[in-house]
Parts: sequence; structure tokens; C-alpha cells
Amino acid sequence: MRNIELLVPAARRADAVGLRELDADELARYVADPAHPWWRREPCVRALTGRVPQAWVAELIDRIQDPEDTSEVRIALLELLGDHAELLPWLRHQDRREENGYGMPEAFLKARAGLGDRSVLPELATLAASEWSHRRELGEAGLYTLARRYGNEAILAELGDERPEDRAARLRLQDAELDVFALADPDRSVAHLARSLLTDEHRVRAYLDEAPTTEAKLWAAYALYHLTEDTVETRAIYDHLGRPRVEVAGLDEELRSAIVHQFAEGCQAHSDPRWRVEVLCTEPPAHPDQDEQLARAIAALTAVGLEPASPVSAGEHNQQGEGTYHVIECGEGSVFISTLGRFATGHEVAPTARQALEATGFRWIDEETGAIEVTDLCVYYFGARVPLTVDTLLFYWQD
Repeated sequence: MRNIELLVPAARRADAVGLRELDADELARYVADPAHPWWRREPCVRALTGRVPQAWVAELIDRIQDPEDTSEVRIALLELLGDHAELLPWLRHQDRREENGYGMPEAFLKARAGLGDRSVLPELATLAASEWSHRRELGEAGLYTLARRYGNEAILAELGDERPEDRAARLRLQDAELDVFALADPDRSVAHLARSLLTDEHRVRAYLDEAPTTEAKLWAAYALYHLTEDTVETRAIYDHLGRPRVEVAGLDEELRSAIVHQFAEGCQAHSDPRWRVEVLCTEPPAHPDQDEQLARAIAALTAVGLEPASPVSAGEHNQQGEGTYHVIECGEGSVFISTLGRFATGHEVAPTARQALEATGFRWIDEETGAIEVTDLCVYYFGARVPLTVDTLLFYWQD
């Protein structure tokens, strides 16, 4: 029989089928010994699904309760042994709230839900409202677990409505027909969630006349578009509402159009819906021929003696990821050419670089223009989800 070391030769290289063929006692004995590498023990836990030897349960629970053991193994064991009611008092203890090992707080909440602990509802609602998908999915799973056990009505009766995350949790559990009223929720993340859950275009269309605010009407228009993909109807609604938009001081139409059509459709949940509808109801700008644009920039910089290097993409320049610009090294400085339009800027380059590029049709983004914050258009950027500046958006990079 092949042994565990051969079946798991390296991290993330487990032979799951082979492990399932091993004796359950052998697997449990291996998992119970923290001296073995966690990356071998964790797949062994998975291989024990449905066949945990009773003689090893106590020792495996000890591993769950050992804060010095590895999170990956403890989480897998919680999923394996989560139906053991003797775990609940330990899971509910204040010490669990103070553990901060990766993924452990979320795993504790999920396990409590699995054991029917209704007191965990507020924490599950908070988790389900997370901006991080892996946390959100665990919170949602916990909510649905309790709803299946006790019924939706019982869980809805215990959820409050003062916190946005509680209102969002109610949306996940209640009759979808009621979600249309949440388009008027004062919290945009809740309204965005309501939009994503709606399925009846006729109900949404009827709501347009009764929506109490312009923002609620815009959410309805956005929801209707995603149900019908009818741009003509969406634009008619937008025109009827007076084409409302977020006005940003100093943001002219050229900059606005480039930014809106690059970032508004995929913006974060708490962004103003005006941005979302604007991108549906306005024509996108013509994207430049990047090869031609870069060649023109190189020629202009060369003509003033700056000896530019060959342009590289934002991802290549940063050695990972991608972005909306190319970099042209010029001696000690760098010129940045946006892929979103005729926009250029630079870092520690001679004034002649700006003059040469402007003379050939580029628009130089200076510090004042670059510092304009595009209000309420929230874009993911290195873990943050906040409004960004013109400079960051035109010359955007994400690893």
C-alpha cells in the first residue's frame, strides 16, 4: 500500500483518490500528530469524510481546540466533525472571538451555525456583508444553514433592521418579490444586493413610478437593464429622470468619459448608481491605437533628445498584474502613456518631455488634474474600495 508521503509529495499535490483508499485509522493517526506537515495532514482530513474512526474523535477534537495547530488543518477538522454537539460550548467561548488565525473566526461562526446556534445570527450577517467573497460566502452559508434548520420566518423574526448588514441578510432569506422595496435602502450596498436578487422585470418596471427617490429609480433602471438588456428602455428612463449624474469639480468630459467607460460597470457595490446608469446611457470614447500612440510618443521624445527606451506595459513594468498604461523610461525619469485615451504624465522627466508630447496631440495630466477625486465611484485598489483620483484611474495598475 502506498504511504501518505508518496500520496502527498508536496503542498497542493495530494492524490485524493489514493488517500481515500488508505485505512481510516492510519489517516486519523497521521492527522492527530501535529509534528507532520500541515499540507499533508489537511488532505488526510478530507480523505476521512464519512469514515472517521470513533476511537480517534477525541484526539481530532483536541487538534481543533489547539490554537498552536495550523489553521488549515483545524478548519478541515471543523468541517469533518462539525456535527459533534460537544464542540458548541467551546466554540461559543469568548476566547474564540480573540483567535485571529487565518480563517479561524469565520470557521468558528460557520461551525456554530451548523450546530444550530441561533445566537450567531448578527455575526453571520456581518460576515455575509463582507466585501471579500470568501468571507461573504461563509456568512451566507451559515445563514442558509440556520434557515434550513429553523425555517426562514423564524430567522427573519430574529434579524433586526437597524444595521445595513442585517437588512442585507433579510434580503437573502425573504421572498424575492419584496426585494424591490430595498432599492430605496439608504445603504447603497444593500440596494445593490437587492438589485442582484430581482427576477421580475414587470415588478421592477411598476416600481419605477413609486420609487421614493431619484437614486431608487436609478437602481430600478439598472436592475431592469440587467433583466432585459434593453438599452433603449434604460436610456429612455435616464432621459425622463433628467440624466442625473455625479458632478465632480474639475472633471471635464474627456476625462469623465474615459474613466466612466473603463470603471463604472465593474465598480464596487457602494458606488453611486448614477455612475452605473451613465455608462449604459452614454457612448464610449474611441480607444486609441496603442501601437500608433506609443510610436508617436517615442518619436516625440526622441526628437528632443531624451533617448526613450522601448515602452513596456504596466504589468511588465511592475513584474506582475496589469494596468491602463505603458511606461517609457527616459534616463532617470519615466513617462506614462494611458491606454484609455491621449493622456500622458511623467515622473522626474525633463520639461521637454511634456512639451514634446503635447505638441504631438497628447494631453499631459499635471498634479492638479491628477489629484481630482472621482466622487462615489468606488474602485478596487490594493484591498481598498474607495473613490480614486484621476491620476490613479488613468494610470491604474493592480497586481
